[in-house]
Amino acid sequence: MNLFRSRGQRRRATLLGLLSVPTIFLAVFFLGPLTIMLVYSFLEPGLYGGVVWRFFDLNYGQILGWADTKYERFDPVYIRIFLHSVQLAAVTVILTLIVCYPAAFWVSRLPETQKNLFLFLITLPFFVSLIVRLFAWVLILRPTGFLNQALMGIGLIGEPLEIIYTDTAVFIAMVYVFIPFMFLPLYASVEKLDMSLIEASADLGATRFQTFRRIVLPMTLPGIVGGSIIVFIPSLGNFIVPSLLGGAKVVMIGNLIEQQFLSARNWPFGSALAMMVMAAILLLLLYYVRLASREAETAPTVKEAA
Repeated sequence: MNLFRSRGQRRRATLLGLLSVPTIFLAVFFLGPLTIMLVYSFLEPGLYGGVVWRFFDLNYGQILGWADTKYERFDPVYIRIFLHSVQLAAVTVILTLIVCYPAAFWVSRLPETQKNLFLFLITLPFFVSLIVRLFAWVLILRPTGFLNQALMGIGLIGEPLEIIYTDTAVFIAMVYVFIPFMFLPLYASVEKLDMSLIEASADLGATRFQTFRRIVLPMTLPGIVGGSIIVFIPSLGNFIVPSLLGGAKVVMIGNLIEQQFLSARNWPFGSALAMMVMAAILLLLLYYVRLASREAETAPTVKEAA
């Protein structure tokens, strides 16, 4: 009995030792800066930058509507930028899902050697700097770029299309950047798909749509939700893609935060904007955890039904 107890204590001590390093790292380099930004978001901005150590809730009031004072005014433009950023991120999620969902099925049915090749090709863009890849899209989409020259050369258009510095250019670049983030979780779910259930559904007379709705979609739903969250979170706070391909015409919440910290030097207001983004992400993660726990609870019932 003492031997088992000592082994259990050693295992707990080993586990505690292994977990202590990443826990300390996250506490120092993630929770620490996050706490500082949370504190700054409730401080008064300094006249020439920095902060004044007085409680000041009008940073959130400028965003949410109670800052109608002599010096701080509520401006609905901040809510519009935030909602526009949510819209861009949501459309990016939908477009990447449309592209990656059938591609994941196709790759999962390939022979093993070809499958590994395509998985390598999906991750290949990670070996090139993001800035280099985005500047390549600038060269492709600008009025004198490859796309317009090709379309004019074959006679489809008579004058260059105004794609660069629009929402369309941002969508194209965002989908391009985040395709691997959507594809890999989807592929992991599709790879685990039990084909015998699909065959049984067809034998029992179900249509393709019924099979997809009742078998394929529920079994691949964790990959869909996981990929959507992985794409949505960085899309919402992204500022590099709108800066290079959206110019001054497309402003997302990430660009606004960058401007407040670097140009306007209004750190408290920039911190309040960042906290708004973090709150949206936290709500999304809580929804994902709730959905995952619900799937875990219903998993035995699904197995019994199968």
